[in-house]
Amino acid sequence: MPLRNWYKDWFNSPYYHLIYQNRNEDEANEWIIHLLQYLKSAISSTILDVACGKGRHSKIFAEKGFDVTGIALAPENIVEAKQFENDRLHFFVHDMRLPFYVNYFDFAFNFFTSFGFFRTLREHNNAIRTIAQSLKPNGVFVLDYMNVQYVESYLKK
Repeated sequence: MPLRNWYKDWFNSPYYHLIYQNRNEDEANEWIIHLLQYLKSAISSTILDVACGKGRHSKIFAEKGFDVTGIALAPENIVEAKQFENDRLHFFVHDMRLPFYVNYFDFAFNFFTSFGFFRTLREHNNAIRTIAQSLKPNGVFVLDYMNVQYVESYLKK
């Protein structure tokens, strides 16, 4: 059986949650602080967290006063994230390849190398198009994506 849409099961699997159960919240907070300073973002900004998982980064943005919407494919992750919802923090089970809130967000973020899993270029293009369409004119998209050549060159063995 081919691993056609393996990512749909992986992000709901107990193995995924086991591997990432001890994420460093202080490190995530520092990363967000530096990113916001670099982007010079206004507190009134709206943020889309694409492939948000359990909402780790979404929660930090909301704690800093932003209006944040997190989307992810894995229903179990969104169920867990929803326990933190409030008037500035919202979560939805949603496929990044499908349209979502057109011209709504000031910023869209896709962290933790959570892009590039689809089988076809068309699917990847659909995801980028959806994210671009979700942004207001002059909105900003930040994609955290591993530079494979760099990692291979500097990997400590």
